[in-house]
Amino acid sequence: MFMGEYLHTIDGKGRLIVPAKFREALGEKFIATKGLDHCLFIYPADEWQALEQKLRALPFTQPDVRAFVRFFFSGATECEVDKQGRILLPANLREYAQLEKDVVLVGVSSRVEIWSQALWTDYSMQAEDAYTAAAESLVNLGI
Repeated sequence: MFMGEYLHTIDGKGRLIVPAKFREALGEKFIATKGLDHCLFIYPADEWQALEQKLRALPFTQPDVRAFVRFFFSGATECEVDKQGRILLPANLREYAQLEKDVVLVGVSSRVEIWSQALWTDYSMQAEDAYTAAAESLVNLGI
């Protein structure tokens, strides 16, 4: 399980240090792709395979399903950690998530999210306002 929040920087070549706790759980090779809210999602190989199977089961005849699956898989790339604990994020993913220098890696249960620090700060402030209402909704759902 991934949890926590870590501040890091991306170097001029697009390399990012992945926190040791995340590296251990991600394994040798893992997948990075375009996430929601203009962040990147990183999945360990087993989580990616499970998600892929679920997405394959969706009805591809529906336009919104096709659009989501295209977008999600077109941005996917396999990552490996180098000897310094870094991954290379392709330019198209850095551009999508507006990653320039300061980034935040966030553990979100089965995945890691990579955010630009500015977008994460904005998102966190907005989410904080809705946090209580979301908690109440979850309680009403029996969670």
